[in-house]
Amino acid sequence: MPVLHRVFLVGPMGAGKTTIGKYLAQHLKLQFSDTDTEIEERTGADIPWIFDVEGEEGFRDREQQVVAEMTEWDNLVLATGGGVVLRKENRTALAARGFVVYLYASVEEQARRTRRDRRRPLLQKGDPEEILGELMALRDPLYREIADHIIETDACSPKTVAQRLVKELTAT
Repeated sequence: MPVLHRVFLVGPMGAGKTTIGKYLAQHLKLQFSDTDTEIEERTGADIPWIFDVEGEEGFRDREQQVVAEMTEWDNLVLATGGGVVLRKENRTALAARGFVVYLYASVEEQARRTRRDRRRPLLQKGDPEEILGELMALRDPLYREIADHIIETDACSPKTVAQRLVKELTAT
């Protein structure tokens, strides 16, 4: 296994990318960052507000710019937004510049984990489980296309997933 100095986490909302990413960075002695947090810091606005004002396309433009920059940072575990894989430019940057881990979570588990979260613009209209199913059908093949490693997150604590990942990624 090569020395990991750029680990990119992809997967659906509710998979635990941010929480697992923080544990993983700590174990691998890397910095942690999150594309959504970076977008919010740069704009001074939260993601739901950006969606309201600029629409999903405006948000995706901002996300693409952040991904292009952050995937060149070294010594980093980077958590990405669930829709990051929708743009080919993002998939190309992630796959070419680091080790991509797909954190898989079933639709049922995603629904359970995001049930009370009001900061998820795509889940605010309609039946959340139905929406999550549609998003997963579209995005799962894209996550798999760029993944160097896939790990299941259902029925596991974020800390346990991170520990398993460290063990799997550092095994010789």
